Amino acid sequence: MAMEALGRLVDVCLGAAPVDLSTAAVTGKRVRLRDCGGLTIVVVKGAGTAGDDPTVTLRQHTAGSGGTTATLPIIDHYYLKNATTLAGTEQWTRVAQTAAATIADPGGAGTSAESQQIIVIEVDAAQLSDGYTHVSLDVADVGTNAQLGTILYLRRDLLDERAPAALAASL
Repeated sequence: MAMEALGRLVDVCLGAAPVDLSTAAVTGKRVRLRDCGGLTIVVVKGAGTAGDDPTVTLRQHTAGSGGTTATLPIIDHYYLKNATTLAGTEQWTRVAQTAAATIADPGGAGTSAESQQIIVIEVDAAQLSDGYTHVSLDVADVGTNAQLGTILYLRRDLLDERAPAALAASL
């Protein structure tokens, strides 16, 4: 039997449970990068109403709770699948931007709210500032109209391979 990826290559963590992004800003959970090579952040959002374009902000932390928090301005590109209705046939688009901690209106043109999207941000553990061990992704309140979204963290390049049931909590 081939070894599975979960526990060997990746660990999957919830950054934010599916939520209506118009009810309030979403504060993503913190995930530890100390024992992995990096993090692939996946944001999945439903279609909403024109003008309610999302903004996401990447943060770094010195602890799993409390500690010091700072923005992590390393997002110089991200990957995007974007369609009125995602059908599974879309190609990834690499979107370049000046290095920043935020992505405002993913895909640009002021129309991201009207589309279903999958947004992928890559963070290498070495990109954290000295003393910082955790990362989180926040989503600002999109406005007054319903728009569902969720955040998943894929901790990758695990330093200690384990059976999935033996993985340590990563938040």
